[in-house]
Amino acid sequence: MAEFVYSYNKSCYISSDGLRLEKAGSMTGEELKKARRGKEWTQAKTAERLAVTQAYYSMLEGGRRVLPDRLARKAVELLGAAPTALPLREERFEVLAGTDRLRSELAALGYPGFAHLRGRARRNPAEVLLRALNESDLDARVVEGLPWLALTYADLDWDWAVRNAKLLDRQNRLGFVTTMALRLSERRSVVAKKVADPGRSRRLREYTAVLDRSRLVKEDTLCHDSLTEAERKWLRQNRTSDAAYWNLLTDMRAENLPHAPG
Repeated sequence: MAEFVYSYNKSCYISSDGLRLEKAGSMTGEELKKARRGKEWTQAKTAERLAVTQAYYSMLEGGRRVLPDRLARKAVELLGAAPTALPLREERFEVLAGTDRLRSELAALGYPGFAHLRGRARRNPAEVLLRALNESDLDARVVEGLPWLALTYADLDWDWAVRNAKLLDRQNRLGFVTTMALRLSERRSVVAKKVADPGRSRRLREYTAVLDRSRLVKEDTLCHDSLTEAERKWLRQNRTSDAAYWNLLTDMRAENLPHAPG
């Protein structure tokens, strides 16, 4: 399996076998302004807290300067902005992030299933989702958290996630997870007797349709490649229609998922 290394001069990730992964952009000036206004801070106060000049800060908000990743991470935490505004880390794209690390990252993003854990510093949900889906084998409890992640952060950078999922041949996994996120949204509406957030649902449907156009015929698992042949045979006969549609061997069902976002 290939390893991915970030290339600064190309602003993308390059694998050992030449595969190119696009890098998501940093926090925009509009996002920075919205977060500052949410705190009811002046530009001068925010610039002081970020240890930059007010003139430079004004150019950042106005889009006349690109917000450096280091400063973007600091601004997100300082202003309490959504983690979707976090830049992707400029480091090795870890194909094998591991269950423990992903569990901690889900905890940091607020996943109730790991509320008892001490989470790491927050990372962009799109990055966490894609790295998880690229794992060969993950603990089932981590995989169960991925539809929650997709639904909770439905405003994540889907263009980046879809583009890079295709490069990794993981579009079926991502498509199934977005489908499960939609099912979670529908289930929550029934249980809570209230209409689901139309914006979140619309965005998930939009990108599920995008992924559908590149759906792979090849059979895959949902981060459980160590399945035995007997397990694979059973799943082919007992999986849901959603799993069969995305050519995945998994017994995941939305009604069995433990957490639905509020």
